[in-house]
Parts: sequence; C-alpha cells; structure tokens
Amino acid sequence: MTNLESISPTENTPGTFPEVAEEARKIRRLQIMMGMVMQVISQDPKLSLEDASELAAGAKRAALAMFPDKELAYDLLYRPRLQRLLNERYRLQ
Repeated sequence: MTNLESISPTENTPGTFPEVAEEARKIRRLQIMMGMVMQVISQDPKLSLEDASELAAGAKRAALAMFPDKELAYDLLYRPRLQRLLNERYRLQ
C-alpha cells in the first residue's frame, strides 16, 4: 500500500491528500496564469513595453500571493523566462 492510499481524505495533518491536492491545484493555476501572461506579451501587437512589464509584475504578485514563501523559486523559474521574452519582443540589449 502506498503512502497516499493509506491516507484518509478527511485527515487534516500536513502532507495529507487534501493538502497535496490543493498544492497541485495551486501549481497548475500558476502554470496556466504564467502561460497566459507569456502568450499576451508575445502575441499582443499593441502591448507596450511598460504594459508588458506591469503584466509581468502583476503575475509575480499573484504568484507570491499563492506561494508567499517561494520568491526564490519564482525568481529561478519564471523571471528568466519573462525577461527573455521581454528582451526578444522589445529587442532589449
């Protein structure tokens, strides 16, 4: 029997199935949000650099609201992607 099979769905201790499922939902929501932000930045022909930067900053605020103690993870995973996209789109540096 695996660890998840032995957990009752109603338990509320750390690492239980409901907590793991909620974390997975939040991660998926973050992935979808970041994908949408990156699509808008890359495909909206009328989007200015200032607006794109505000969109990226708003995405970071939303991500940190979902995962308050994960700023380092955000900076390692999403910041370089957004920076590269902004550099390519607006021909920075």
